Amino acid sequence: MYIKKILVAIALIGLVIAAYFSYFVYNAMFVDNTAFNNEEAYIYIPSDSSYETVREMLVPLLKDIDGFDALAERKKYVSNIKAGRFVIKKGMNNNDIINSIRSNNIPIKVSFNNQESLESLAGRIAGQIETDSVSLISSMKETSFLEENRFNKNTALGMYIPNSYEFFWNTSGEQFRDRMLTEYTKFWTESKLNKAKALGLSPLEVITLASIVQKETAKIDERARVAGVYVNRLKRGMPLQADPTVIYAMKYESGDFDQVIKRVLYKDLELDSPYNTYKYTGLPPGLIAMPDVSSINAVLNFEKHNFYYFVVNVENFGYHKFAKTLSQHNRNRQEYVRWINKQGINR
Repeated sequence: MYIKKILVAIALIGLVIAAYFSYFVYNAMFVDNTAFNNEEAYIYIPSDSSYETVREMLVPLLKDIDGFDALAERKKYVSNIKAGRFVIKKGMNNNDIINSIRSNNIPIKVSFNNQESLESLAGRIAGQIETDSVSLISSMKETSFLEENRFNKNTALGMYIPNSYEFFWNTSGEQFRDRMLTEYTKFWTESKLNKAKALGLSPLEVITLASIVQKETAKIDERARVAGVYVNRLKRGMPLQADPTVIYAMKYESGDFDQVIKRVLYKDLELDSPYNTYKYTGLPPGLIAMPDVSSINAVLNFEKHNFYYFVVNVENFGYHKFAKTLSQHNRNRQEYVRWINKQGINR
């Protein structure tokens, strides 16, 4: 009888322990453990992070970090940390959270446009993904990569077609660069290549001309006409005489790309630089800025006309007055000179 009571007691204790264990497992795995009010929260786990790093991110987001620790240990997450951007949705339990941050790296939209140098592009990208600007620049300027893909320091910026792209947050500098090369190759379809060939230009020369068009006019509906002027000049062997190239030459020579130059003076036209299209005929050795796709398309689909000159239209700012002859252009130009002098713009 005594032994029977002992066995019953042991059985009851076992049931209690089993019940407690089941309750603990249930709470650890299947009970809501989120402590935030929004519908979802994102965490960004850097490469080579330890579990302690991840734990610090989770503490303000979870009700019970100890319960999470126990399950993370049991599921071996503590020794298998993944880098990236992960979402935790309101109402998730520990099991869901671990599954999400272990295998559901969510891509982000990376956008860029109108950068004037690889350095400024790297700074723009570094603000959106984990990789820093130093690593990005190193990858972008890698000599063997540029040579292998027929770029150089003057044309390398042309490989980056402005747009929005999906990347994982923990993308490396090399991965970003290589993906952009893929996008560049995809951009240059057979149709675009044929149009460039008809112009007698390579894809990078098209982008170089597009960069000048981009700087000349902010009006998308005017870009094909501006491109047509430069195509006409190239065909006749005339210098492009594009003020934005002179401005770029001044920045390039000084190394100061942040300076603001609103007016090109006659003395500036004497600057001995291959980017000075008043002094040297043909295209400069590389692009002067990152052109929009609209500017590239404007060159490929340039407007056919007989204009060789244009100047700011002071009666319709943002647009330009176009001329077929130098005498007509000089009259238009005088209007602009009188206006800019009246504004007191000397540089």
